[in-house]
Amino acid sequence: MTDTPFQPVILSGGSGTRLWPLSRRTYPKQLLALVGEGSLLQQAVQRLAGTEGRAAPIIIANDDHRFLVRQQLAEIGVTPEALILEPVGRNTAPAVALACHAAMAGGRDPVIGIFASDHRIEDESAFTESLRKAIAAAAEGWIVTFSIAPTRPETGYGYIRHGAPVLGLAGVDIVDAFVEKPDAATAQSYLDLGGYGWNSGMFVFRASVMLRELRALAPEVEAAAAQAYAAAQQDIGFTRLDAALFGAAPSLSIDVAVMEKTRHAATVTAEMGWSDLGSWGALYETAGHDAHANATIGRVATRDTSGSYLRSEDGRLLTAIGIEDMVVVSTADAVLVAPKDRAGEVKEIVADLSQERVAEAEYHRRVARPWGTYEDIDKEDGFRVKRIIVNPGGRLSLQRHRRRSEHWVVVRGTAHVTIDGEEQVLTRNMSTYVSVGATHRLENKGPEPLHMIEVQVGDYVEEDDIERLEDVYGR
Repeated sequence: MTDTPFQPVILSGGSGTRLWPLSRRTYPKQLLALVGEGSLLQQAVQRLAGTEGRAAPIIIANDDHRFLVRQQLAEIGVTPEALILEPVGRNTAPAVALACHAAMAGGRDPVIGIFASDHRIEDESAFTESLRKAIAAAAEGWIVTFSIAPTRPETGYGYIRHGAPVLGLAGVDIVDAFVEKPDAATAQSYLDLGGYGWNSGMFVFRASVMLRELRALAPEVEAAAAQAYAAAQQDIGFTRLDAALFGAAPSLSIDVAVMEKTRHAATVTAEMGWSDLGSWGALYETAGHDAHANATIGRVATRDTSGSYLRSEDGRLLTAIGIEDMVVVSTADAVLVAPKDRAGEVKEIVADLSQERVAEAEYHRRVARPWGTYEDIDKEDGFRVKRIIVNPGGRLSLQRHRRRSEHWVVVRGTAHVTIDGEEQVLTRNMSTYVSVGATHRLENKGPEPLHMIEVQVGDYVEEDDIERLEDVYGR
């Protein structure tokens, strides 16, 4: 391993709509425990823990997910070097430019590793060995990507065509070409010919080398990222970018902006059980299968069923009779049923639902907040019933409502409630009432989660009837 410091960067800005209804805009796939222990984001961070010379990771995340990301990092005992919030999505090239500027703060010039937050890697020792080779090559000025040895004629990935070996760097080849996603016949030819690998979307390079290439090959991307980072503000542990400055960056992938044009692209072949988990089909491939080639997760019972991915969340019993090669995913508030070879179309149906303003396109029934969660139990015109869980130390904003009153009942834990300046302490089976227009706050000062039932009554009971007067989370 080279003595050059290594700065891992995790990109966590995606929405993961191809895995709806599990993944939704406000709680995307990288924050879910889809395979293995912990969320995909947590796995991505922990995978790098043993890398020699590693700094704390830089995380680049969607502003909407900031508290969830920080909470998940805290759960695994990780404090990031920086948690940079993208005010708008601009693809991977501007994110990579941001990472370079952040990593070079204070005069440093480390080797940077760019990793997705939502990939699956089964063989972590093989990943570590491939990363070791990539870091050594990056220290010599190469921009290195990982070429995944193909196991099937996959049409859903771009490919890398390998060129000559790099002298003096074992296991590293010059990139001859990046190839777009092929049709089935072309993908089979790549498998037959050899010398091709799947483009994993992971990159390793020295920060100054990537900035040099960005300035030469995508100057508008680099300039916008530089200006946005220079004007960034620190806000309760987050690095906030100016939306207008960052939004001026062209929306380009790092492949298009740099990798397809640079003369310094190299690749390391990796056999590490990699998947981008980009579809239900990909999840089916990575799951264990029963004697009938079914992948079942949760409470599932089948009869005369084969080749299917069947997943039930929230303890519901899912039964299937006489189906073949299907995807069926059941959550508390939505169900997906599709032939396995058409499950990729879920992205289009989510777009349709979003256009029609269907809440399930973006939100789960249980909605995450920086202080905890709430979940709708019942809702009709004029009233709404929620279950609220406030984490230890959680504190809702000081707020008021113009069009509804609220009744609170504590079912577990201890609540500290302030209404129009008067504080109450409520324990199990105690309740209170918040009238329309009353200034109020709810806190959990205890060591255990606080569980409450909230009944809202009024002519309007939506979330935008909240006027925040003070908020420790800066919303």
